[in-house]
Amino acid sequence: MSCGWCGGTGGSIVLPHTRICGPCYRRRHYHPAPCPGCDQIRPLAWPDAGGRTICADCAGHPSIFACAQCGREDHPYGHIRCARCTLHERLTALLTDPATGDIHERLRPVFDTLLGGERPQTGIYWLMRGKRIGPTLLAQMARGEIAISHDTFSDLPMDRSHNYLRDLLVAAGVLPPYEPLLERMIPWLRSLGEPLSEHHARLVNQYARWTVLRRLRRQAQDGTLSKGVFQAARSQLRRVVGLLSWLEAHDRSLETATQADLENFLASQPKSVGSELTRFLTWARQTGLNTALTTAVAARPAPQITMSDADRWEHVATLLHDDRIRLYTRIGGLLMLLFAQPLVDICRMRTDQVDVTDPGGRVLVTFRDTPIEMPEPLGALVHAHLDQRGQASYASRGNGWLFPGGIPGRHLVTENIRSQLVARGIRPHSARHAALFALSAQIPHMILAQTLGISSTAATRWAALAARDWGGYIEQRREQIPH
Repeated sequence: MSCGWCGGTGGSIVLPHTRICGPCYRRRHYHPAPCPGCDQIRPLAWPDAGGRTICADCAGHPSIFACAQCGREDHPYGHIRCARCTLHERLTALLTDPATGDIHERLRPVFDTLLGGERPQTGIYWLMRGKRIGPTLLAQMARGEIAISHDTFSDLPMDRSHNYLRDLLVAAGVLPPYEPLLERMIPWLRSLGEPLSEHHARLVNQYARWTVLRRLRRQAQDGTLSKGVFQAARSQLRRVVGLLSWLEAHDRSLETATQADLENFLASQPKSVGSELTRFLTWARQTGLNTALTTAVAARPAPQITMSDADRWEHVATLLHDDRIRLYTRIGGLLMLLFAQPLVDICRMRTDQVDVTDPGGRVLVTFRDTPIEMPEPLGALVHAHLDQRGQASYASRGNGWLFPGGIPGRHLVTENIRSQLVARGIRPHSARHAALFALSAQIPHMILAQTLGISSTAATRWAALAARDWGGYIEQRREQIPH
């Protein structure tokens, strides 16, 4: 039989007025539209007296698109049951505790999180994809074969599949929060001192654990630990091992090394090595291991402005009006170009930093202490983003991130936005410096620091670079205020 819609063969699905083929059925099911009869978004397949195509309810017929189990038409998945019912069945089989015959009590939040996602098809895909490492571990936890704890993951590879499941368990509240960057650091430290003598290896371990790791933990608690900070800490420790290895090769130890030894070592190293060793040598002096070793601290160079203000505004216009760019990338780029926000801080923003309840319809964003009104059409873009929130993980949307990421419970990674901006010729480092330079010429440094969240020292340096002296600002304001 031929299909009454496309004329092709295979019209195996029967409607009161015609037969349709499988591809046409799927096309109507997966692409619902507003029904002319009731204005609801439904699969449309039945003609009315006026020749319009309407939904099953308006036509007075049973829906061929309805799930055989729940009767709903949304979330299509195959021909019989919808994606949510399919996911419910598979999760039940996966997470059932044999001892009780019900969903494992501790894993119930995982069941609810996966089943409650906006797209159950995503959950089905995760259960089926790859080697199914995550689902397999969940099943073992449900059967009591492995413990539901962070210790279980300590003995497993720290790859994407295992980390994803661990993050899912944290996001669902099954496990307490943890910091993945620190988790990677600890096993790495075990092998850090292997090239060294036992004495130097012990010193490196003490410095790494009691100074470097403590600083990283403090930054993690403050929410300022980033991948860049983590990589810099590892690089610093590698430089320490390099110095101690050189000293051993020249029959020296940290305690017996002289300033001349240090200068000889640095002469064969890149210029950056000296600054990377500064903290370690400070620790050596403070602990009395060696009070003679010092490195010259280079003066901090003045920021370089490599983007003109005209180019900055051209990029602003592109992000405001180019609908081909992802919405969250447009907003992130605009917050950087207009308000000099670092991408790492933008990606960590919370929804409570945005206020859309203003009676006047203004969108207010707080970067530090003072709410700032978003100019239009940026305000409208922020409004639209709050409604859709990007392609977030099913376990990331409800946790307060303004830019939820694909990893359960975590915000969008900086590189996601950075790479898209760079692909369009917008270099974040140059763009933020251009914004800071322009704002410093327009706004007193004390207000700039308060509103943008930068330090007073940084704001003062940018004001000096912009050749603006705001020392008389308070007096000027006092004269402008009527008495």
